[in-house]
Parts: sequence; C-alpha cells; structure tokens
Amino acid sequence: MKKEIKFSLVYRDMWQSSGKYQPRIDQLQRIAPLIVEMGCFARVETNGGAFEQVNLLYGENPNHAVRAFTKPFREAGIQTHMLDRALNGLRMYPVPSDVRRLMYQVKHAQGVDITRIFCGLNDTRNILPSIGYALEAGMIPQAALCITSSPVHTVEYYTRVADRLIEAGAPEICLKDMAGIGRPATLGRLVKAIKERHPEVIIQYHGHSGPGLSMASILEVCENGADIIDVAMEPLSWGKVHPDVISVQAMLRDAGFRVPDINMKAYMQTRALTQEFIDDFLGYFIDPTNKHASSLLLKCGLPGGMMGSMMADLKGVHAGINLILRGKNQPELSLDDLVIMLFDEVEYVWPKLGYPPLVTPFSQYVKNVALMNLMQQVKGEERWTMIDNHTWDMILGKSGRLPGELAPEIVALAKEKGYTFVDTDPQLNYPDALADYRKEMAENGWEPGADDEELFELAMHDRQYRDYKSGVAKERFESELQRAKDAAMAKNGYSEEEIKKLKRAKADPIVAPANGQVLWEVSVEGPSVAPFVGAKLQHDQVFCYLSTPWGEYEKIYTGFTGRVVEICAPQGTVVSKGDVIAYIQRSDIYA
Repeated sequence: MKKEIKFSLVYRDMWQSSGKYQPRIDQLQRIAPLIVEMGCFARVETNGGAFEQVNLLYGENPNHAVRAFTKPFREAGIQTHMLDRALNGLRMYPVPSDVRRLMYQVKHAQGVDITRIFCGLNDTRNILPSIGYALEAGMIPQAALCITSSPVHTVEYYTRVADRLIEAGAPEICLKDMAGIGRPATLGRLVKAIKERHPEVIIQYHGHSGPGLSMASILEVCENGADIIDVAMEPLSWGKVHPDVISVQAMLRDAGFRVPDINMKAYMQTRALTQEFIDDFLGYFIDPTNKHASSLLLKCGLPGGMMGSMMADLKGVHAGINLILRGKNQPELSLDDLVIMLFDEVEYVWPKLGYPPLVTPFSQYVKNVALMNLMQQVKGEERWTMIDNHTWDMILGKSGRLPGELAPEIVALAKEKGYTFVDTDPQLNYPDALADYRKEMAENGWEPGADDEELFELAMHDRQYRDYKSGVAKERFESELQRAKDAAMAKNGYSEEEIKKLKRAKADPIVAPANGQVLWEVSVEGPSVAPFVGAKLQHDQVFCYLSTPWGEYEKIYTGFTGRVVEICAPQGTVVSKGDVIAYIQRSDIYA
C-alpha cells in the first residue's frame, strides 16, 4: 500500500470558479455540519480572496461569515484554510504592510488555521513578508507556486522559488494550477524535485478541471510525493471548477494509495443542499459556460474562472465590432470567431508582457490588453494603444518582477511615454495606513470590532465596507438580483407582460386616493423616494405626492415595508381615484 493522500474541499473556490457570488451566512451554517459528516476531508477552504468582498457586496458582514463557517470545522478537528494574494491581501491591488500584518492576526482569531499565500508573478519579495506575518500570528503559511506552462516556467525555475519560500519558514507548498494547464509529467517532476530537497515539507495540489488535464496531474503529483489534493463535489465539480472527490478517491485507491472513505449519505445531502443554494439565488449569477471543460484554455492559458467575465466582455463589444466591419464592407464575426481571435491575441500578448502567470490580477491585465488590441485592429489602428494604469504598473515592475523579458516594442513604448522601470521592493510603494482608517472609524462612530476585525475590513475593502455600512451595498445587490430574476424569466419564454403579472401577484398596489397628478419631487416639501424598481421603502415613508385639482399636495405613504417591483405612473402622470401608482412587495423579498 502506498502513502496516505488527504483531501481538502475547496468549497469557497467551487463557487468563485462557477459564478459571481458565494452562499450567505445562514447557508454556510447549514452546509458546514454536512461537510463534516462526509468524513473524508482533512481540510476545508473557508474564505479569502473575493469571498469576503462578496459578503460586503450583498450587505453581509464578512467577519461574521468567517467565524460562523470555520467554527464547526475547528470543533471537528478539520483544518481550515484561506487564500490570500500576498502584496494584494484579499483584494485586486496592493495593500499597506500594516494592513497585511493585521490580516493574519484577525484571521487567526476568527478560526482560520492555514493561509495559502500566492503572488501572481511568483515574486518571493511579495510572499516572504506574508510568511513572517502568518507565523507571527500563529497561522500556518502555505506558500503557493502559480503554475503555468511557458519557456521560462520550468521545473528548475519553480524549484528555486520553492527553496526560497521554504527557507523563509513556509512548512507547506501549494502547486496552484489555477487554469489547469500544468502538464502532468512536469508537475510530477516538480513535486519530486521539491520532496527530494525538502522531504519534510507538505505539498498540496490545487488544479482546476479546465482543459481536462487535472486527473492525470493529480495521479502524477501523488505518485511523486504530494500529500494533499484539493477537490470539489457535485453539483459544482468539473467544468472550470475542480475534480469531484468521488472520482479522485476511486482513481487513487485503484493506484494503491490510502484514501479516506466518503459517507455517501452525507455527500448526497451536501450535494442537494448546495443545489438548493443555486436554486435560491446563486444560480442567477452562474455562467453556464463555466460548467463546461474547454481544451481552448490550453491555447491561451487563461484560468477557467475568467471565462464568464471574458464572454461578458466579448458580448459587450460584439455588436460594436460588427458595426465597424459593416462600415468597411467586411464580413461580420460570430461570437465564436471573436473567442478564437481573443485567444490568439492573448497567446501573442502574453510573452511580450514577460509571461506573467495568468492568475488574479495579472490574468485580467493580459486579457484586457488583448481585448483592446483586438478592438484597435478591427478599427485599423495599432496594437498597444489602450493599456490601463494597473497594467502599466505590472509592466514597469511596481507589482513585482516579471518572470520573462519584455518585448522591445513594450520597452520602447514605456520610454516614449516617459515611464520609469523599477526593481525595488513593491511594498515600499504603499505606506502604512491603519492610523488613517482608525481615525475614520472613530469619526463615524464605528466600532473596530473584536480583534480589530471591523477595522481590518475597512482598511482592506474601504469602498465596499462604506457601502455595506450605509446600506447602499444591500440595495444595489437586491436590485441586481431582481434584474437577474427578470432576465431569467424572459429567457425562459415569459413575455414582459407575463413577468409583470407574476410580480404583481406577489405585490400590493399603491393606489391614488383621489384624482390628481403624480409627482415624485415637490420643491416645497423636498424629494420623495427615487422612483426606481428595487428601491426599499419603510412603512412610514413618503412614497410620492399627488397634486390635486384643488391645488394641494397630498402625501402618499407606503403603509408597509417593502420593495418597488413596478412603477405604473411616472412623474407627471394624471391619475383617477383608485388607479394603481406602483406595486410594492412586502417585507424583504430577497431574504
């Protein structure tokens, strides 16, 4: 019998690789005990990256979510782990060092055991401070190698990076194969090389299904000494996500490895509950293409989780591109034509930008440059004329050291623009900021929270946190959800009038108490609630005004708490007594 292989359920990343949103706190609390009952997971990924921003986006406190989700696993002796972006912390752009240090103290206090630290450039200068901060806070720092396939990303290259990270105190290494394009044999050689030099180091493999190499990669890394494999489970496994635990278990057991048993009753319950979350509201934000594997990912190297946003980008420019082509009397392009053209352009752009591994945020940068190049070429203009500031920061070295050489035309373009290349520690560009955030919290009367966790959220996600505190985030999300529901109904064949009827059936009408003209703003009284679908109203709130024939302004109150689902009488509409002005659905229709 071969060595024991442990499994880690990447429950957070399953959702992130499928769509835009994550489960709510109440859903996480329901699913955690069933994951425990499955009995096959040594670890569960509970938070990190976009996970906590998502909580804020729909008006939920991410600190409460992390504490609630980690608690059952800790009590069951299952380790919890998070994903962090080194210099970028939990966001898409760099973080001051004092905020980075606080992150590990907060996450350890919230019950997270392990932090998986990655830099999209594999620049050890960005990862090493995080290793120190994690050890200082009592967390296990798992240093990640962002896996890709290029002339510069060799086994020797990755082994040198791993040596440096282990030397700095990382007791674990993760092979983060974020696009699933790591070649199985190469990954096996890499694991063997690290294990031969550092036999005591734990190696965990994280591979997305994507182009379909992941099962072969899992077998290769296990044959060469890997210890833990990240897995998913239905209904969110495969596609652009990760292999399912059942299939991985069967393959490794047949190969002679010792693997844990799966409580299939608990698996089916967990599967059903996850599907319930999809049906509840999360499915409205899952791109169907993320359920499909695609060999095309091998060509461009983009991570599968980006396919949804990339397709949205292409759909957004499709009509504009064809408009330009029609104006030139050239053949129009299908969406499939554009996909292949964009993949070809990514393949062209990537080496010229120094082969940054295509993971957040650098995958977005490379894709954006390729898309802009594509647009410019359709117009008959030159490449490289539409590069945003964040991408220039990467090119100039402000985010870290690129693994490959920049193309001469990119260097020349930077010099032409008067830009300066740098090779200093990227963290030096971002001074400490916690004192400013403490001052803002005090001025607003906000509590810093247990273990300064609320201070941390403001400092890490300042804009989203302010929107969360003001209630704007929840308002925005609920309006977005209603639009998504309406779009889904329309896609399923419901007419606009049928959708209105269904929404009205669940709502109460606001009727005109007399003849008059509907006004949404009266200068002498001040504005009423903005008349838009999705607006939340309180029971004692002025909904609108009615200008009566006898020259008075009559206030019309909602009378109950709810949300606007339809405006029937826009500004200035003349109504008769009993006419419906709007329909409002009582209480919180999205809970």
